[in-house]
Order: sequence, then C-alpha cells, then structure tokens
Amino acid sequence: MKLRRKILLAIILLVFIPVIVMGVVSYYNFSSAMEKKSNNFYWISLLETDRKLKFALSEINSISNAAITQPAIQQALKSQDSSMTYDRKQEINNLLINHPMITSFSLYSKTSLVYQYNSPLSYNDMKQQVWFRDMEKAEGRPVWSGPGENGSAETGKPVMIHARIIKDYYSLEDIGYLVIYVKPDILDQVFWESATLKSGDILLVNKQGSIVFNKSGGHIGEKVHFPFLADGFQQEKDYYVDTYQHEKSLITFLPSHNDQWYLVAVTPLKLIRSESVSIRNIAVILVLFSLLSALWFDQFFIRRLVRSIISAVNGMKRVKQGIFVPIQSHVERFDETDLLIDGFNRMSQQIQELIQQVETEQTRKKEAEMQALVAQINPHFIYNSLESINSMAVLAGNRDISKMVISLGKLLRISISENQELITMNMEFEHVRHYMNIQKYRFEDRFEYEIDLPESLKTFMTQKLIVQPIVENALYHAIEPMEGKGYIRIEALEYGGDIIIDVTDNGPGFDQDTLLHLGNENPGGVKKYRDSGVGLKNVHERLRIRFGGHYGILVCSSPGFGSTIRIRLPKIIP
Repeated sequence: MKLRRKILLAIILLVFIPVIVMGVVSYYNFSSAMEKKSNNFYWISLLETDRKLKFALSEINSISNAAITQPAIQQALKSQDSSMTYDRKQEINNLLINHPMITSFSLYSKTSLVYQYNSPLSYNDMKQQVWFRDMEKAEGRPVWSGPGENGSAETGKPVMIHARIIKDYYSLEDIGYLVIYVKPDILDQVFWESATLKSGDILLVNKQGSIVFNKSGGHIGEKVHFPFLADGFQQEKDYYVDTYQHEKSLITFLPSHNDQWYLVAVTPLKLIRSESVSIRNIAVILVLFSLLSALWFDQFFIRRLVRSIISAVNGMKRVKQGIFVPIQSHVERFDETDLLIDGFNRMSQQIQELIQQVETEQTRKKEAEMQALVAQINPHFIYNSLESINSMAVLAGNRDISKMVISLGKLLRISISENQELITMNMEFEHVRHYMNIQKYRFEDRFEYEIDLPESLKTFMTQKLIVQPIVENALYHAIEPMEGKGYIRIEALEYGGDIIIDVTDNGPGFDQDTLLHLGNENPGGVKKYRDSGVGLKNVHERLRIRFGGHYGILVCSSPGFGSTIRIRLPKIIP
C-alpha cells in the first residue's frame, strides 16, 4: 500500500471512525436515557392512576358492603314466596341507588330473579356472563368487569359491572347474588387525569388479554398479546420495547390492585427518540466535517509530503545507478520536507566527492603496488636459495638442517605463493605441520604435538592462515614458560553445518583479567606474539568479516589447567 493511502487510512481510523462511534454511542445512550426517564414518568403516572381507580371502585364496594347486610335485602332473598311490597322495593332502591355512577342493579336468589332496577338481565342470562364463574370463586368478595370484558362495549352501551354473592348475615350461607351496573364515566374520570406524553395512551388490560378500558377509548374490547400476561412471566425491568398497533412503542406495565387487571402505558418510540434527533444531526455534521477535513488534509498536506518523499526515493534510485542529480523542490515551504530535500542534495554531493576521492586513492594505491612489485624480491629466488642450502646440508650429512629447510620452503610456498584466500583443510593443516616441525628444532624436545584431521573434512575449504597463528600463540604463551614437557593437540571436528577446530595445550593457562584483555591493543607480555604479525584478534576479525558474526574464535582457559582455543567456520564445498 502506498504511503499516501496509508496516511489517509490512518486519519480515517484515528479520526473519522471514532467520530462515527462517538455519535452512534451518544445517540443510543441518550435514547436509552430518555426511555428510562419516560418509563419512570409512566411508572409514577400508573401508580397514581391505580390509586385513583382503587378509590373510585372502593366507593361502590362500600355501598355494596353496607347494602347486602341490611334486613331489606336479607329478608327479600330468604322469603321468596311472598311478594315484594312497594315499601321494601323503595327501601332497597334507597340502599343502592344513592350514588350518581350507579345506573341499575339486579337482585337474584339462588334460583331466580328477585328484584331489578332498570336491569333487563334475567337469571339464566346472568349465569351465562363471563364474570359469573369469577363471582362464585370470589365467595362473597366483589368482582368487577369492565366494558371491554363484559361485552357492553361492543353493543355501544359500555358499562362497569359490580357482582358479588350475598351470604346470610347469621349463617354465612349463600342466599343470592347482587349485580350493580356502573357508568363507565367512573373510569373516564380516573384515566382522564392520568399524565401521558403526546400520542401516548394508558390501557387497563385483564389477564386474558382484553382491553378493559383505555384513555383514548379507541380499542376497548380488542385482544392484545403482552408477554407479561403469560403465566410464569419473569422480567427484571417493568418496561420493554415492542410493536403495538403496528408501531414500535415503549410499553410500561404495572399490576393493578385488582389482581385480574394490569395498567399499561404505551408511548410511540419515535416520540421518545425525537429528543435525540439533535444529537444524531450533530453526529452526522461532525462525520461530514471530519470527512471534508480528511480530504482537505490529503489534498493540501499529504499530497505535497508524499511528493517530496517520492522525489527523494527517485533521487536515491539515481544515486544507486551512479547518477548524482540534485532534487528540485516543487514549492518553497521552508518546512521539514525542504530540509529533507536539501539534506539529500548535500549528501549526494558529498557521496560524489567521496567516490571521486576513493577513485583517486585507488589509482595511487595501484601505482604504489606496481612500484612495490617491481622492487619485491622474486619468490623463485628464495626457493632456489633454499634448494641450494638444502643440497649443501645433504652433502655435509646434516639431515636436520635439510628437513628444516624443506619445511620452511613449503611453509613459505603456502604463505607467499598461494594467491587465493581459501585453501583446503588438508593444505591448512599441512602448513601447521611444517610450522610445528620447524618449532620442534627450536624447542628441541620440550613439547609434543598431535594433529587430527578426519578424512571427511580434508576437502572442505577454509580461510588461509587461521590455525598457525593460534598454534604460535600456544607455543609462546603456554609451552615456552613451562619447565616441564608441553603438549599441543590440533583437532578438527564436524558440528552440524559447521567445522570446529580446537587447539589445546597443557600450559599454565591464564586468569580472567588476562582473558578480558586479550583483545587490547597493548597487552603485556605478548611482544613475541605481536611480532609475528597475526594474533587471536586478527584471526577472529578475519573470520567474522569473511563468514559473518556467528563464526570466529572462542577462548577457554583457567590457571593451572591449560587452554583451549576453538575456531568455528562454515563448511565450504570446493
């Protein structure tokens, strides 16, 4: 992905998306808060409505409670054979028709209609009513049936029905029934004063799902399916969001004092969330502003920045090809991009000057090398001189001198004549063998040595002159200071994809301080070793430069236990 797209994507991820998330979260949080506030408002309103409903119905219950214990009603139900006198009818009327909301009533014995006031309901019809079974189960307690559940709303003449069993005042046996018809205005007064939001409604619903009454008066008697009406319903909240009358609404419910009824407040959700429209609009405006800002930032800043970077990259490609052309800045802004272009131009100019300087020095170096080659002693002259010395030693019968001269010649042939940097392991170990033979004559019988090169490793290639300096170091620092007889072992091992060469001696070893100062420029007591021109540090650096940081030498030593120098190099197939 290109840099410009990456920066634009970063702006979208860091600015654009967070603004969208913030707007969405704020909108839904505010909407949720409004739902909770609306629910709290309706919860209080429903509590107040239920309290007023209980008070209104209690007035009728009180009249009924007082009337059924009076002798007029008790005697009328007990003495059914005698006809009811006018005075008794008036007395019963006075007991029951003393409330403006009561329109009519019926008094039944266990078998027939005893007396009625403006009520055409016969005894048989009364037994077929939906509220009759509830009245019998109530065992004397009053049972209420609203317009939406007793069928009166469908006839166009809604009425509230108060029904109860009348018991004998003394024996408490069932002696009859009392049915009182109450104007629906009693509910109108209660619900009219209920507080609702605009377009909201309050329902009175029974457990069978029928709307007993509602404030708007438009759906009385209809069936509804609220989840809280089901048996075993459990929910922590007393409100939820659901569809009512084909519109998503907030529904708050409260069990009424009458265990057969529920008070339900319904408010269209769009009405509640209309308060959140301003937050939604602000979020949309912020999103659009963020998008325009990102596009403006891309056009007037990122584009110029990327153009400067591309110019620098193209300039680097030209430098790689050896073309040193200064980068021209498109617009003078005097910011970091100008510093980048200016710094690159100066670096390019310095590189060009350095290359020219190196080329000049290389030319001079080649000239000096040519002059040195002209003045150098011909190696063949050295070999011929050594052959002459060897012949003289053989004629004189001194075979030790002859062997020493032969070893020196082979040693010099590998060191001087071989122009390649890599030689075989066999040749490198042969070089060490000749060196040790010469040193045997110098040290006489003060040490013994052993060389172990497996046949499988002889053909692998290695860098020239890496073992001999280590052996030389062992001779000067381990064998020479010893009073007893020394021993040096040179061993090559195969280690996975690498080759390990161990040079081990039985010398006095050295302590940790000496080990830490092996790589110093002026370590004490190693002048002879430095005079040889090579050393541990030299071999280590040559191996690391040639093969990488995983290769080099490892020094292991302890006072009184000798030393082991381990050389690690890769397997190189010729």
